[in-house]
Amino acid sequence: MPETNPPHRVPLEGRPLRLFIVAGEESGDQLGAALIRALPGVIDGPVEFAGIGGERMARAGVASLFPLSDIAVMGMTEVLARLPTILRRIREAADAAIAAEPDAVIIIDSPDFTHRVAKRIRKARPDLPIVDYVSPSVWAWRPGRARKMAAYVDHLLAILPFEPDAHRRLGGPPCTYVGHPLLDHLAELRPAPGERARLGDGPPVLLVLPGSRRSEVSRLMEDFGRTLPLIVARTGPLEVLLPAVPHLADRIEAETAGWPVKPVVVRGEAGKRAAFRRAHAALAASGTVSLELALAGVPMAIAYRLDAIYRQLKKLNRVLKLARVGSMVLPNIILGENVVPEFLDDDAAPEKLADAVVPLLSDSPERRRQVEAFATLDTVMRLEGGISPSRKAAEVVADVLHRR
Repeated sequence: MPETNPPHRVPLEGRPLRLFIVAGEESGDQLGAALIRALPGVIDGPVEFAGIGGERMARAGVASLFPLSDIAVMGMTEVLARLPTILRRIREAADAAIAAEPDAVIIIDSPDFTHRVAKRIRKARPDLPIVDYVSPSVWAWRPGRARKMAAYVDHLLAILPFEPDAHRRLGGPPCTYVGHPLLDHLAELRPAPGERARLGDGPPVLLVLPGSRRSEVSRLMEDFGRTLPLIVARTGPLEVLLPAVPHLADRIEAETAGWPVKPVVVRGEAGKRAAFRRAHAALAASGTVSLELALAGVPMAIAYRLDAIYRQLKKLNRVLKLARVGSMVLPNIILGENVVPEFLDDDAAPEKLADAVVPLLSDSPERRRQVEAFATLDTVMRLEGGISPSRKAAEVVADVLHRR
């Protein structure tokens, strides 16, 4: 990727630049590792890193204060069950950051954890720059968070192109779009000529993606398992592939063994992306995977089931209007058009899911509409000059340090 700016010279009185990075889950660990690799290329001088991360950041040189598994939880029910541990880890992370006397702190995603750490740091060290990598979804849920963030975040690195405007409108911190990390992997997601068979040349390939977290998988596996025979009854034979994250693969193998239509469980990131390149359509849980599928050109139907507490918040939203968007699917939000059908809670019934997926397995108007819309994502999301997201993020961090 081409460079856009020369390295910054950050005066540090003859010592290395020190950065403390706090990631709260696997996705943040990936971003943190990529940023660590990119920063020495934009800062003139040595850089030292410390903080909290996972295996990728460890390979990049960060010995984590504690395991990410202590804090990487999702859903109100899981958070409440682990609350004492999470609160203790928030205090420990903030104390370690303050004791390290870094030149800046970078918090990555997982706002329920990382923002609490940032608030404690800001209270103790109001002069210490704090950069937030990945915006919370203030444009969709609890917009008042944007203005509150401005008190403890000096600059925000956004991975969705509409987020800087959203933060300007909502009174959030200064914000720069640095590109989505998936833009670094387009070649791995998109099929080579002939890799995705033409529809009609053998059984269509359907991806089934019930989620990457134990709680998500638990809520969707039964629905997806009951959907598949309904699809096959209307389309004929299918090749069904189910990419599974490593820590859930054995469990998913066991659960799908009794399905009437048994998928092939695909393990590993390389296998998952090869499956994306072959797939004709997907049935998936809501999340970043929807954007991954869209960039791969795979039409989809999206489903999600909330846990008990969030179901009550959903009911409350009908009265208080806490949520601000008309879709939970990232490609729909980025494109400003609900091209991907989505099914939440009771709507995620096998009959409705089958009705949405079947047209995607033939040359139908529903399929063509999604494929044509996804083809415009490159224009909407690409960075000027073809710079990589990690390089752009590193440049913004260096600029914040240079100005401070």
